[in-house]
This record gives sequence, C-alpha cells and structure tokens, in this order.
Amino acid sequence: MKILVTGKGGREHAILTALRESAPDAHLYVWPGSDAMQSLATRVEATGLVDLVAFMQREQIDLCVAGEESWLVKDRGLANICAEVGIPCWGPLKESAQLEASKTFAKNFLQRHHIPTANCTVAQTHRDAVRALGTYPIVLKFDGLAAGKGVAVCQDEASALEFIDEVFTKQTFGTGDLIIEQCLTGPEISIFASVCGDKYHILMPARDYKRIGDNDEGPNTGGMGAVASRDIISDELLAQIEQTIVQPTVAGLQQDGLVYHGFLYFGLMLTPSGPQVIEYNCRFGDPEAEAVLPMIQGDFAHYLLCAAKGDLKRNLIHFRDGWSTCLILASDGYPATSRNGDLISGLDQITQSRVYHCGTRKNADGQYQTNGGRVLAIVAQGDTREAAREAAYADLKKVSFPGQQSRTDIAKLHFE
Repeated sequence: MKILVTGKGGREHAILTALRESAPDAHLYVWPGSDAMQSLATRVEATGLVDLVAFMQREQIDLCVAGEESWLVKDRGLANICAEVGIPCWGPLKESAQLEASKTFAKNFLQRHHIPTANCTVAQTHRDAVRALGTYPIVLKFDGLAAGKGVAVCQDEASALEFIDEVFTKQTFGTGDLIIEQCLTGPEISIFASVCGDKYHILMPARDYKRIGDNDEGPNTGGMGAVASRDIISDELLAQIEQTIVQPTVAGLQQDGLVYHGFLYFGLMLTPSGPQVIEYNCRFGDPEAEAVLPMIQGDFAHYLLCAAKGDLKRNLIHFRDGWSTCLILASDGYPATSRNGDLISGLDQITQSRVYHCGTRKNADGQYQTNGGRVLAIVAQGDTREAAREAAYADLKKVSFPGQQSRTDIAKLHFE
C-alpha cells in the first residue's frame, strides 16, 4: 500500500507514526514534510497541488491523507483534484471544508440545522465591528483560516478594539469579516469523528489548552497541550453530544449536498444549558491528534483507505484504555513571533514518551534546532490521568533549548 500525507507539523508526524505502526510494510510519503519525518516517509518535491497530484498518479498512490487544513481550500482543493483523477482522499471536498475555512459559513450551517451554538453578528468593516460590541466578555473571531490564532476572548472594550484593529487595519490574518459572538461559559471538550457520507464514527474525546500560560492566561496559541481518554466525559454526555450535535451535523451535510469524507473536529463548550459548538475543523485537531492517535489500535491504515473509498469499517480500529497527555514546547516569543535556529538538547534522553516534531529542522551537523512557534510535542500514556501526566512531564524536563516555553498544568487544570 502507498499512502501520502500532506502537512509538516506535529499532527502529521503523529499520523505518519500511526500509519507506520499499523502497516509496517506500507510505503509512506509526505509533502512537504520535515527532517524528522524522513525516518518514516519519503519526502515529496512538488510545487503545488496540481504537481503533487501528478506525482501521486505517477507513483500510483493508493490513499492521500489530508493533514493540515489549508490545502483543502487552496486553489481547486486537494480532495477535489484527487477526485478528478480517481485517487481516494481522506479529507473533505473544498465546498465542505468551508465549515472550517469560513466561520460565517459554519455559523449559517449551525443555525440552519438548529445545532446549538452561541449567538453572533457578522461585521464586514471596522465601523460595523465597533458598533456590534456589547456586553463583556465577548468573543471575536476572524472569518478565515488563521492557524488557530484568529480568536480573541475580550474582557473589556480596550482589548476588543485592539483585536478589531488587528483584523481590519493591520490585516494580521489576511482579509476577511469578523464574527462578534456571545461568550459561552463552561469547560471545553474536543470531539472527533470520522465522517463518511451519511455515516460517522466518534473517536476518542480530548481536551486542549489554547492559551500560552498556566491557568489559561495570556494570548491564544495553536495549542499548548492536550489530554485524551474515553473517560474524559461520561457516556451519558457523549450520547447527548452525539444526538444534539454530531448526528444533526452529518445529516445537515447530506441535506446541503456537501460530500464529506474525512475527520471532523467539533470544538464544544459544555455550558450550563448543554453542549454548544464553538467551531468545526475539517481535520484532526492539533495538538489533540498527538494525544489521541497513540491510543488507536488496530488497522488504522486500512481503516482510512476503506473510509476514503466510502466504506466506514469501525471494527478495524479500537482504543486503548487509560489516558494520554501531550505537552507542547514552544519557541521564544511564541505566539506573537517565533525564534528559529536554537539548538535542542536532550531528545536522546526521552524514555517513556513519544516525541512528535512540530517545528524543527536539522543543522549541518545533523542536530535538531527550532524551526517554528510550536517546536515539539512530548506525549505519554498511563492507566490514570495522573500517571500519564507524570510520565510526560518527567520526559519534558529532559529536553531544553534557549527560550523554550511550556505549561505546567496540562491534564490538571479543569480536572481538579
């Protein structure tokens, strides 16, 4: 079997690792990939999507797995181009991927199909956004893709005006509208499902930690850690989420004629009045993927291949008991900036955990150095949450690079 994964971060490193462990004889490819992934997969040289799909045709790739979201909506869309030439792709068509690419599209979808979510207003100009401000705290979301950073929870007018300036004046995230949204309260939870037409398979739930600092303080990031377990929420709550959110979403995709084959992420707030959707992602979450994927056992490779072809075989995989904890090490200055080129030491001392490379490269001497905002994911499993957390933090202490940042309360905050 030949499988190509698109992406270059920790999520894709985790996907490739899961594929290799489930299919040792498969020939894996990655685009654009990273130095750390070369032990698992052949890096592909391609100038863009059309060139990439042409490569897949020449090499007779059996399955393309979409890692990062951007290629699903760029140009004609990765899954669309694959479909044109008959290559199974685990990732939705461009039209369906608007659930993540446009928060306005997602809000309209949620409201149209009566799926619980916060009330909102859409502003197309700086003036409209200022006029829409009201009771605080308030949530502001850039409409397009922003690598997990285009959201601000504003406690007062000053912080709201600052973010509005980022969107409309500085255009930090590009051009796009702004959603002004009611601020929901309660713990967050990440639910993942494999969606295959009108069928779905709910995977292991997770919780991520988006803010840079302990106690959920500081600016939002792409994610500073995650914890995953079947026990993270009760069976009763998961059944409620399935009935009120997952089922109506899959039915809504069908009703709207949106073809969807791929992972679908439900970012939820567990409010006093019940679970509500904060956002959709049209791929595995990051860093939740790094926490969840090591818990999957079975034939993950054939599970994805069959699903991409339209046959969702749930019995091909199952999940380990226990807990998984993912800790992110970020570079100096992140999330506002990132410093590259800092030498990383201690990776050879890791004993209990998996290490996924989110943003690293090798120097001329073959040593790893920082190459991005989020640098490494340290991931450990245990029979209990406490055991998984202890193992991950024990190995995190062995790794160091100048200016590194990490949180000390992953898998602890929101549980105690």
